[in-house]
Amino acid sequence: MSLTQVVRSCSRFAAVSKALRATAAVSSTAQPQLRMMHRISVNTPAISILLNQNVYNAKSYEVRTYASAKRSLEEIQDRVLKVVSSYDKVTADKLSVDSHFINDLGLDSLDHVEVIMAMEDEFGFEIPDSDAEKLLKPADIIKYVADKEDIYD
Repeated sequence: MSLTQVVRSCSRFAAVSKALRATAAVSSTAQPQLRMMHRISVNTPAISILLNQNVYNAKSYEVRTYASAKRSLEEIQDRVLKVVSSYDKVTADKLSVDSHFINDLGLDSLDHVEVIMAMEDEFGFEIPDSDAEKLLKPADIIKYVADKEDIYD
């Protein structure tokens, strides 16, 4: 979205917000304004948040965030093992926290990269190549994720 579009959306939002505040209750005359506010909020998420906070005070909206949630070491271990076990070339009977991807599980370097990419998707952050080369066991990944999220046991 360009700066011009954002400015236009903000000015429309201010005009519509003022019009809605002028009407005490949402009536049939306020319906076009509500449709315009919906269109604006769909195009600009920041305005959507303001819209939900300022206009619809009767309802509280819960926002789901993952970055601020603290995880335990056991939860990280369960998620890492689940991701590794879901990889099609890994047999569940050979998998443990201390299994080596290449020596114990029989994965090659391309498989190792795919497992690291799956971990990035699972935990929501990018693992640099220099760090990924050192993550050769699920225990290494668990420790790396715990260090990134400041979880210490």
